Amino acid sequence: MNDTVTNDTIVLPVLPLRETVLFPGTTTPIGVGRPGTLKAVQTAVSGEGASRLVFAVCQRENRGSVTPDLLYRTGTLCHVDQLQRGRGGAAQLIVEGRARASAVRIEERDGYLEAVVRLSTETPPQLPEHPAYLALVQEVRERAADLATASGLPDEIVDGLLDSVDDTGRLADIVATYLEIPAHEKQMLLETLSVEERLRLVLLQIERRISILDAQRDIKSQVQQELGDRQREIVLREQLKAIQRELGEDDESEDTEELRQRLDALDLPEAAREEVDRELRRLGRLSRDSMEHQVVRTYLETVADLPWNERSEEKLDLTQAEKILDVDHFGLQEVKDRVLEYLAVRSLEQRRSKESEDPPTDSVTESGTKRGPILLFVGPPGVGKTSIARSIAKSMGREYVRISLGGVRDEADIRGHRRTYVGAMPGRILKGMKQAGTRNPVFLLDEVDKVGASYQGDPAAALLELLDPAQNDTFVDHYLGVPFDLSEVLFVATANFLQNIPGPLLDRMELVEFTGYTEREKLEIANRYLLPRQLTAHSLTEKELRIGESAVREVISRYTHEAGVRQLERTLGKLSRKVARRIAAGEIERFEVEAGAVRDILGRPKVRPEQPSGADQVGVATGMFYTPVGGDILFVEAATMPGKGGLQLTGQLGDVMKESAQAAWSYARSRAGELGIELERFDSDVHVHVPAGAIPKDGPSAGITIATALVSNLTERAVRRDVAMTGELTLTGRVLPIGGVKEKVLGATRAGIRTIILPVENEADLEDLPEEVRATLDVHPVQDLSEVLAVALVGDAAAPAGGVSQRAPLVDDTGRLSSGGTAS
Repeated sequence: MNDTVTNDTIVLPVLPLRETVLFPGTTTPIGVGRPGTLKAVQTAVSGEGASRLVFAVCQRENRGSVTPDLLYRTGTLCHVDQLQRGRGGAAQLIVEGRARASAVRIEERDGYLEAVVRLSTETPPQLPEHPAYLALVQEVRERAADLATASGLPDEIVDGLLDSVDDTGRLADIVATYLEIPAHEKQMLLETLSVEERLRLVLLQIERRISILDAQRDIKSQVQQELGDRQREIVLREQLKAIQRELGEDDESEDTEELRQRLDALDLPEAAREEVDRELRRLGRLSRDSMEHQVVRTYLETVADLPWNERSEEKLDLTQAEKILDVDHFGLQEVKDRVLEYLAVRSLEQRRSKESEDPPTDSVTESGTKRGPILLFVGPPGVGKTSIARSIAKSMGREYVRISLGGVRDEADIRGHRRTYVGAMPGRILKGMKQAGTRNPVFLLDEVDKVGASYQGDPAAALLELLDPAQNDTFVDHYLGVPFDLSEVLFVATANFLQNIPGPLLDRMELVEFTGYTEREKLEIANRYLLPRQLTAHSLTEKELRIGESAVREVISRYTHEAGVRQLERTLGKLSRKVARRIAAGEIERFEVEAGAVRDILGRPKVRPEQPSGADQVGVATGMFYTPVGGDILFVEAATMPGKGGLQLTGQLGDVMKESAQAAWSYARSRAGELGIELERFDSDVHVHVPAGAIPKDGPSAGITIATALVSNLTERAVRRDVAMTGELTLTGRVLPIGGVKEKVLGATRAGIRTIILPVENEADLEDLPEEVRATLDVHPVQDLSEVLAVALVGDAAAPAGGVSQRAPLVDDTGRLSSGGTAS
């Protein structure tokens, strides 16, 4: 690069320095590694006519990326004497400061900084021969030599360097170079153009450094006199304390005393008190800056923050508690009853506590209070498991704590880490108790079925002690190391899939099942909770947006398919947003949504629910199934074709469902005469297909549905399209009970089917259905497949084995189960 000179300015590459200031008249090695700086140096030293000059200037802040605003304006014009490249693109420079200079302008160019600089002119002393000035120069020389000697430099080297300098300005710059002061103070010396003033500032800095060294020497002497021949570690510690006293920072004892007072005020168990006292003694012996000191102090602060004695004052007003639960949630009566029962027991216990002097039993804690129940809420997503726990805490007047166990793979997440590990901390349980601030909160363990084992341990095993009422009064966290009483905590766990919870853990909890909501319940929830919440969230009023009951029903049936109400709330929120946009744009002032307007706002329906066939068909039977998002109906199709008597199964069926189809096929073949099936029909191949082939299906409850479709096809008798059935089939034709009856029946009801066939042993499950649903159903509990065929097939009934079959009890027109009845 050819340096451009205009009048008294020169254009040079910029060499930005971090925490370093170069002075004229000094030679300094510098390491260069940043790409922009390397390019600036390369520009200065390469090319024809390169002057090897750079403008070295200090950064205001120590940052990796440099901008013009980050640099001081006064720097040093330097010559690059030597450039040595290293590995990784870095380089080592030896630069010589030539003169002071100030930047007129700094700007970026081709990836590096370039400056237009003007040389600065020093102001010489007005009276260089005046005795006062000569005395100043001599004092700087002598005190600089004293400082160098105090710092441990050889006298001959120091004297030789100072004697070789005749120019007083250069003397000030050389001494400033070796001063151990911050970069911003050196920059101030560089910017001082008056030689006499610069000498005074340098002398002031020298005196400060000498004073600091003298203070250090005095402190060292004082400590050595006090300690004598004690170990070097103790000497260094006492030196640090002496320095802190000199600086006025000796407040560690006050902090320790405050912590000691907090711990003494706690009513700790005997084991915890012994551990705390031992750690307090250790804390007093440790250095403040040692790592072990911080570990011990953190442990003691954790102990002090735990709620050893604090309790929330419970609200035992059953009427008020019931009112709070009813206001916050619709339905969920079993959960509400369980909470109110617990409050009733607590109320009686409190009322009679003064009358009884019996010692605590297994169900009573050492403090005399009843152990809290441990509840497990199991059900599909969105039915209110998590939110009801918060309402329980509110109704009882307790604190509420929630931790999510989904994805937890490390036992230490539950029990904590042992203090021998670096970065050890308490587990989530004690962190939650610390957050609650009381020893009797409502503690929600969310998604307990999502816990998984790994090489770091099984968190579910750690929960065994936590959720055992006989053990959790002495729960030991690995970090705490002493028992902590959790017996007064009301633990509530939630899960979606019961089969994912280990048996021993499940045995420790009281199961409360949450089932899906009916359409009427969803409608009520939407009107009471969801719609007001969405109107508030989207800054709408009831006058601006009114969603009619028919519109909500349309959204429930055509735009959502779930057991809970989360998707319903999101869809109502989407509808509210679209209306809010039109109101904000001034298109409308208010809007009333009815069923016919839902499609215009939300677009085409997102859900295509299964519907019964338009007519009775041969070989097509309607079954029922249950998934985590609710129940629905499915169709089983059977068709015969020329072949060799084989059975083909399609529809992505699981092993259990395939075995059910084989059992149905064997039953039909073994009872061909009783069922009225011609034997020649078994020489043909039979294909059984369950539609929705992309969805995996499994389970035994489709057994009677497959059998009905097979018998219908083989006898060429149509199956009633208005009948849905569920039940497991044995090889002898017995119908065994299944699960999920409520959800399955509700799914069939949503599809418009009112005649239901189910195992007689599931008859009691019908009581879980809402009264308004039971009143519309024609339920046929059955014990044998012959009873199923008598109801489901159209045409002449096949004679069942052993004569005429007895019909199971029916549901009368009031929705109550009748005591009996016979088949026609």
